[in-house]
Amino acid sequence: MSTTFRRRVLAGVGTLSLALTGGVVGLTGTAQAATVTTPVFENCDAPAPQADGSGNQNYTITVPGQAKAGDVVPITIDPGASPLVPGFSVTTVNTTKITLKVGATTQVVTSPPETVSVVAGTPLDPKAFSGTVKIPDGTEGTTVDIKLDLAVTDADLSGSVFTTTCTPAPRPSATIGSVAVEALPKDPVTTKLTPNSGKAGTAVVVGGANFPAGPVTCSALLAGAATGDTGTGTADATGAATCNITVTKKADALKIDGSVTPYKSFVYLEDQAGVKNPVDIEVLPGPLALGPKDGQPAVAFPSVTINGKAQSVVGVFNAATVQDFRGGTLGWDVTATRTPFLNQTTGHSMAKAQIGIQPSCTVTNPDSPSTCTAGTPGAISETPMKVASQAAGGDELTGGEFAVGGAGMIQLPPFMFADTYQTVVTFSIA
Repeated sequence: MSTTFRRRVLAGVGTLSLALTGGVVGLTGTAQAATVTTPVFENCDAPAPQADGSGNQNYTITVPGQAKAGDVVPITIDPGASPLVPGFSVTTVNTTKITLKVGATTQVVTSPPETVSVVAGTPLDPKAFSGTVKIPDGTEGTTVDIKLDLAVTDADLSGSVFTTTCTPAPRPSATIGSVAVEALPKDPVTTKLTPNSGKAGTAVVVGGANFPAGPVTCSALLAGAATGDTGTGTADATGAATCNITVTKKADALKIDGSVTPYKSFVYLEDQAGVKNPVDIEVLPGPLALGPKDGQPAVAFPSVTINGKAQSVVGVFNAATVQDFRGGTLGWDVTATRTPFLNQTTGHSMAKAQIGIQPSCTVTNPDSPSTCTAGTPGAISETPMKVASQAAGGDELTGGEFAVGGAGMIQLPPFMFADTYQTVVTFSIA
């Protein structure tokens, strides 16, 4: 299923359109942790009128020295002093978004907002901040290297966001941190009960993953205490385990012994005396929808005045709603595409102009069974770019309500026709 809406670029200041004239641009500006400091050479693209810059930035990274594949581990990032030298003094609220290559995966760590007093001539030195990264599956017995892929700083000045993007050269950078991954398998988990309810005497097949090959045992629990019901089974060479148990007394969970919490819930049905009245209710799946379907208000970008230099302008994409009411275990992806920058009346175009997005995705309904993940920052083109996603749940329920948007930046060439240009950015879900 795919639902599409459009963000239109309309004429005038405060929209995604750009009106260009001659002159000056009108912008204002768990295991023991290991700590490593690494200089990374970066090329930084700053919003006008701040000059671009390049040079080394000393990144200090603290991560656990050891972890298991699949673990979510803490990371602390101290970016060090920026290679940019500010040309003016101002107070802003900055958010730093660091894109890392963690092994073969791309992950983003975002700082909390920081109030910063920028002093002309003094490089900005942001505070250290913490987050988490996931050790990729399948890396048992190896060392996972962490590399810098991109550093983005959003500076909020009285409600306008100005974005500085620093790209390491080479990209990604050399290793700035590493984690030794244990050769042992991931923690054993109980994954499924078939059936997951029943009366006394119900035979249940309990499934699990990440167990050593060989015999396994399973047991029933009530309020965390063993009920005395036990069973036996086996785990194959891949770690997949099955165990057979008969529930003879009240229980609220079953587990394969040796697994980590949470265990799988079991609904015990007690016989009650009297006349029985079965009550059936059919729950029908709802839609997967992205809205509003008729489009969003225009995105506000400042006008630009031609000055013979490449320029950047920033704005914020209005958040789109995602509603996943399908009542299953499926995931979804939101992608973005765009049309060229054109003025259809005059025929002028800006073929070299680019528009990028720093995606964001938040849960708007606290009862949502799923979370969502923002995509990697990048340029929007005619090729679909993933801006947000919800992972499939396996045996677990997925769905919920979310808001997808993000900060945007338009990068303009030094020379072009002075005109008003329009592009349409389309978000689609599937």
